[in-house]
Amino acid sequence: MALISAIEKSHRSMVEGRDVPWLLDQWVTRNPDKPFLVWEPFDGRRKIYTYAEVGQKVDALAGALHAKGITLGDSILIHLDNSPEFIISWFACVKIGAIAVSTNTRSVARDMSYFAEHSGVVAAITQPCFAKLVFDTAPNVSFLILTDNDSGVPASAPEDIPHLAFSDLLKADNEIPTRAVDPHADLSVQFTSGTTSRPKAVLWSHANAIWGAQMSAAHMRLRDDDITQVFLPLFHTNAQSYSMLAMLWVGGTIVVQPKFSASRFWDVARRNKCTWASLIPFCVKALLAQDPPPDHCFRFWGPGIRMKIVEETYGIKTFGWWGMTEIITQGIFGDIDQPGPDLGIGRVAPGYDIEIRDEKGAYITPGSRGLLYIRGVRGVSLFKEYFDNDEANAKAFDDDGWFETGDLIVMDEEGNLFFGDREKDMLKVGGENVAASEIESVINETGWVNECAVVGQKHSMLDEVPVVFLIPSPSAPVDLAAQLVDVCEKNLTDFKVIRDVIIVDEFPRSTLEKIAKNELRARLPTIEA
Repeated sequence: MALISAIEKSHRSMVEGRDVPWLLDQWVTRNPDKPFLVWEPFDGRRKIYTYAEVGQKVDALAGALHAKGITLGDSILIHLDNSPEFIISWFACVKIGAIAVSTNTRSVARDMSYFAEHSGVVAAITQPCFAKLVFDTAPNVSFLILTDNDSGVPASAPEDIPHLAFSDLLKADNEIPTRAVDPHADLSVQFTSGTTSRPKAVLWSHANAIWGAQMSAAHMRLRDDDITQVFLPLFHTNAQSYSMLAMLWVGGTIVVQPKFSASRFWDVARRNKCTWASLIPFCVKALLAQDPPPDHCFRFWGPGIRMKIVEETYGIKTFGWWGMTEIITQGIFGDIDQPGPDLGIGRVAPGYDIEIRDEKGAYITPGSRGLLYIRGVRGVSLFKEYFDNDEANAKAFDDDGWFETGDLIVMDEEGNLFFGDREKDMLKVGGENVAASEIESVINETGWVNECAVVGQKHSMLDEVPVVFLIPSPSAPVDLAAQLVDVCEKNLTDFKVIRDVIIVDEFPRSTLEKIAKNELRARLPTIEA
């Protein structure tokens, strides 16, 4: 325990006197004319923002938020697709000590009501296409700010929804309150899928962001002349920590697109001379279906696993990594010079302890697999807490500080690590974690089924898609499958909507009479996209 205490003190000393506004101000002062953000919309002109320009807009919005009554610790909902407005809003919130609550823009009303209520948001920032959704589901906000575009596409705000114009607030000249640097102050909330029917609100501190920025940059050996291509959603940890904050740490440049587009990828990459990108295997598969470009400037890609096919096709180095919202940065990482075997995710990253335990709780030996546990420092290298969720916080860590990730990891004979599966009832749909129980809850609430089980069907592009096996109730409508899909579309984010309904007379059971989902999954062929 003395060693653990010493490590905690060391990690905390790394972030003392530093917070996110400090980090942004460093580069605004030291390199004001260098591009920080290059915006590449699908419609409209490319636009370059220097560090000084981003800093000025952040200060203007921060002052406007303060003038509207936002104070230290208030929660602000940021429901925006990738855009300059997202980045400006996020930094403006944390500049004045507000908590930036970034939410998935694919969320439906049921999700949004929960997000707004659980995080206690007092104001919201969104774009015209989401204005009605946010207005209807966050009734307690004191004001709503709307952009004049939908992620680059010009759009008008609905006339019947009271709001403030984002562009007007950037023109204001309001005082920004003086706030002492506090690395352990609350910074942001992201909602992550758990095994329960409701996502957990993961609270980060400023120290978490500083740790994520510094360690992500170190893992990838980033430099100030690096240029990263960002198309994964900024409301998630991957784009926030691995890309945006890591590049801010080194004073680099981020090229932001509204979302991933295989047809636009290479044009944007070559025009901006991008040197690296964080991807998911879905993106890589889509790019491999095209002819390779004649040239590029990429040093490496981070697709989550080492992919030798990328190295052979494009001459771009790849390496694996593993992380989650609660871990801030990569807890397992593949070194760029020692990337390990194909499909590997690397080895434990500096600053973390990991244990991979078998069913009996013993540490696994090479050639076997087990459940991954990770240990770090709460509020620095691990998340601060689950916001307003005492029960989840109590279950998250054991007495020795180990956090159970819920991920199964395979170790080969040489000690290299590979992602195995989710130990708990989770699906992986196009890079998104999905709790089967959340979908089952929506289906059971209809009263049309006696029993149901949602499982993942293998998909060549998306990893998995959700499918439901069920026993209908006497009240089930004749067109049960179509009705259930409609219910899911109204109550669940699109990637959680069931792709098929399979009616059974009975379920296979385990020895504890639980539904044997492994047997149901085995009945489903892989979908070839």
